[in-house]
Amino acid sequence: MLADWGVSIRRACKVLPFDTSSYHYKSRRTDPAAIKKRIKAICETHVRYGYRRVYHILRREGWVVNAKKVYRLYRELGLQLRNKTPKRRVKAKLREDRAPAVRHNDVWAMDFVHDQLATGRKLRILTVVDTFSRFSPVIDARFSYRGEDVVATLDRTCRKVGYPKTIRVDNGSEFVSRDMDLWAYQRGVTLDFSRPGKPTDNAFIEAFNSKLRSECVNTHWFLSLEDACEKLDRWRRHYNEERPHSAIGNIPPIMLANPTGATSPPDPGKAENSRPEWSKVG
Repeated sequence: MLADWGVSIRRACKVLPFDTSSYHYKSRRTDPAAIKKRIKAICETHVRYGYRRVYHILRREGWVVNAKKVYRLYRELGLQLRNKTPKRRVKAKLREDRAPAVRHNDVWAMDFVHDQLATGRKLRILTVVDTFSRFSPVIDARFSYRGEDVVATLDRTCRKVGYPKTIRVDNGSEFVSRDMDLWAYQRGVTLDFSRPGKPTDNAFIEAFNSKLRSECVNTHWFLSLEDACEKLDRWRRHYNEERPHSAIGNIPPIMLANPTGATSPPDPGKAENSRPEWSKVG
């Protein structure tokens, strides 16, 4: 109309009618490509995170975005959680920057082993192994485990042996909990989640659990929780200090974690402020 009739913008808007402020308005919406990429990356490694938890992670990282926008982009990307996921559908991928550990305390692997007492009461055993040295800093048995219990065990252990850079875990409820996420964020630890249905993504802990089950769990009766903890820790010490490991040249893990051969734990005060090259939980 402006070109054909040669009228002013004000007159054209008055005739149509159309508000002049709407005509002069210029969108200030930014390109969502970058935030979409980040949302997708978060959901690939945290496959059970909904848009609210993704929103809090984005805000923590400094993104200026509100929950409504995160929800809209979350839906556009098709990331809504499903209660019944097909067994063969893989919704998470390994991160491209995953690399093998090159020193002690680079990467830990963690999982649970299930067993029961002689009375039939169920046990859950938290197992942790260093993927470089194959050293096991802790094996802890309880009747039940929640996210806060995992945090308590890890914090107690890390104060003695130092904090790892990365911990490889599956998508169990204890590992995706808010307590675990907050602990990892505060300690500077990266949680590397396996793809659902892909135990080979965390093969180190699967191999360790197989040895624990065949050499300890299947060969003992656990009469009480205290008895179970004592026998499990005795086996852990044997595994760390005496048992030759074929993957590291048929030497005990303690010799790779600590070439000097000492088996006593480092000073707890130093362990909190540094990442020791070797360690041993007493």
